[in-house]
Amino acid sequence: MVDVPAPPPPVAAASGNIDAALRAARLYSGLVLMAFVVLHLINHSLNLISLETAERGRHLFLALWRNPIGTLTLYGAATVHMALALTSLYRRRTLAMPPREWAQLALGLLIPLVIAFHVIGTRVMHVMYGIEDNYFSVVRVLWNQPWLGIGQSIAVIVIWTHGCLGLYFFLRYRRWYSKAAPYLLIASVLLPVLALLGFVHAGQTIAGMEPVDTGIDPDVAAQAGIAEQMLAWRTYAVFVAIVAAVFAARLLRDQVERRRMIEVRYTDGRAVRVPKGHSVLEASRLGGIAHYAVCGGRGRCSTCRIRVVEGLDRLPAPGAIESATLHRIHAEPDVRLACQLKPAHGLVVAPLLKPRSEREVPVTAAPAEPGHEKVIAVMFCDMRSFTALADQRLPFDVVFLLNRYFAIIGDAVAKSGGHLDKFIGDGAMALFGLAAPPGEACRQAVGAARQILEGVKHLSDDLAAELQARIEIAIGIHVGQAIVGTMGYGDTTGVTAIGDAVNIASRLEATAKENDADLVISEAAAKLSGLDFGSCEGREIDIRGRARAVRVLVVPRGAGLPG
Repeated sequence: MVDVPAPPPPVAAASGNIDAALRAARLYSGLVLMAFVVLHLINHSLNLISLETAERGRHLFLALWRNPIGTLTLYGAATVHMALALTSLYRRRTLAMPPREWAQLALGLLIPLVIAFHVIGTRVMHVMYGIEDNYFSVVRVLWNQPWLGIGQSIAVIVIWTHGCLGLYFFLRYRRWYSKAAPYLLIASVLLPVLALLGFVHAGQTIAGMEPVDTGIDPDVAAQAGIAEQMLAWRTYAVFVAIVAAVFAARLLRDQVERRRMIEVRYTDGRAVRVPKGHSVLEASRLGGIAHYAVCGGRGRCSTCRIRVVEGLDRLPAPGAIESATLHRIHAEPDVRLACQLKPAHGLVVAPLLKPRSEREVPVTAAPAEPGHEKVIAVMFCDMRSFTALADQRLPFDVVFLLNRYFAIIGDAVAKSGGHLDKFIGDGAMALFGLAAPPGEACRQAVGAARQILEGVKHLSDDLAAELQARIEIAIGIHVGQAIVGTMGYGDTTGVTAIGDAVNIASRLEATAKENDADLVISEAAAKLSGLDFGSCEGREIDIRGRARAVRVLVVPRGAGLPG
């Protein structure tokens, strides 16, 4: 039996829970701010219709956000998000990070600088001096002072790009993201473009209008202008001072920690000296050592895992996040997550996954999706006696026959909502339930099997005179836990599954051949499908490598499938 790490002590668990809570607070506050930005840009886009339409939309927008609850939610989210972002910046042991993470950080620090003048000139001046901040007033100011208009346009791009990067980091490993990504990309480009075009259209409309008396006392307007400038510059100074203080605190911390340096040595002979408090992953990045960390060093995956060769006995116990991941992969006691392990003494480590260089990855490779466990239905189907059918035929005829046969399988799987994994010789493997619950996945698999049997029967009838034999197939279906992810190389990369469920489904297809049956389906899959297999014979079959037999139902040839 493989040993697994012991549960973390209460202090480590509490620390891990606090980190998880802070990450959640930063995420949810960011989602609130992104919702505000999306609605604001949609409101701006209404200027493409008319100023009046945008103003009517603004009233709805203000009803949502300019009430006590909306105001508290918005400004509370902004305060929490910025405070946690600065805290995260301080806690980072190294600023070595991928370019996209650098872009998100830099744009996030720019946001208060590019948006402060606009917020003060609208909401703050409205509260302090009663200055009207409707579309007519704001666009007139921005359009008549081009530097303000350009600055506001830059602010839109900065804020939107930062928010989209944050959403990308949050969503990129969701199973549905690859399908939704093209539509999200279109929306992410289209919305700010429409908002900026709306501003231009409103500016051109106002430029052609006669000057309008705003009704504001000139002395009040002058006081408001002075106050706006003063508050804006003070806001800039305070924020720059806060960011500078964070970096100064980092430098001071690093100076103190350098007095307590430790050495992380790697089994290939390289070594990196870092202050105590750095994780092994941060040591790798500081030392320019390639090190996998698919989740970005958040402990959500195990790709950064290392084997501790020396110094294991002096390491701190795993925290809650690390312990959960190590337990999930049944890690041995000397295996730790490099992103979570912060040694207080020198140690020797060996990364367990060796990153490939960019030159080793073909340009045609599909973006990788990290593996995850999921209950899916797996279907294997195979043509009986294909060798005999193909033996006396020309190669072109064999290819023609196989392509007709594969088209039937592919069409049936697609129409049933499944994913055609691969063709294997004259057989095929299909997955169901990648985006559906197990019960529906089993019904989809049975539905695909029914369509395949019907399609092959018609194909056999069409080619009866030429083949002088019937085309018969055998199908196996099972449901169970499998590891699903992007696997392969170059053009052959794609989503597939591995695990016990796949092996059993393959064995059931072989059993269908042995018993001259159309289908052999596991009893578990039959029950989950909710379909009536009551007239089918039940059996138990042995599966190589499994201690217990699998209970199955055998559908005889020509009996038909329920559905």
